Amino acid sequence: MATICGGILGAERGRKKRPAGFRTHILVCIGAAMVMITSQYMTDILKISTDASRMGAQVISGIGFLGVGTIVVGHREVKGLTTAAGLWSCACMGLAIGIGFYEGALISCVFLFGVFTVLHKLDLYSRNHSRILDVYVEIKHITGVESFLDVVKSDGTKVSNIEVKKSNEMDKHTIGLTMTLTLADKIEHSEYILKLHTIENVLSVEEIM
Repeated sequence: MATICGGILGAERGRKKRPAGFRTHILVCIGAAMVMITSQYMTDILKISTDASRMGAQVISGIGFLGVGTIVVGHREVKGLTTAAGLWSCACMGLAIGIGFYEGALISCVFLFGVFTVLHKLDLYSRNHSRILDVYVEIKHITGVESFLDVVKSDGTKVSNIEVKKSNEMDKHTIGLTMTLTLADKIEHSEYILKLHTIENVLSVEEIM
């Protein structure tokens, strides 16, 4: 059961090319289930006087090291938080399977799969149509920054949290801007970014997730 439930969640993560996929989720779920089975074996069969939940508690806290390994901190974004949380939830589901709480494990599997699939689409839609947009823009020269901001503000868009960066990786005249835009109207982010590309002196525009 741990293999099936872990595999369902892992297959969805693997389909999206996430760091922890099919096999990783199965291993986590089986391992957590075995911990609980071993704890129950120690108390029920071997009659060892110990707290049956002690080993399971170590799984809940210890799975964090694996979750951290799936989080990738990039130059302008952080990825893997959902996968890390999913691994932790998968371990908890494995503990429920190991102790024999199959109903709770199956219900949690259904809900977790729904979060990974249905809510993922809802989350993408809400973020892509939000009026708040964080962007990184590279402009050809420092003299083009003021004209760029004037064009952006011309339709009522508000600009805040501006950071000006001069990266060693860029051309000596190129300026990098990180900013938060509050759009005047709801518009799909990809469409608005294409619009920013048409502004004079703009070399590249990237949304910060």
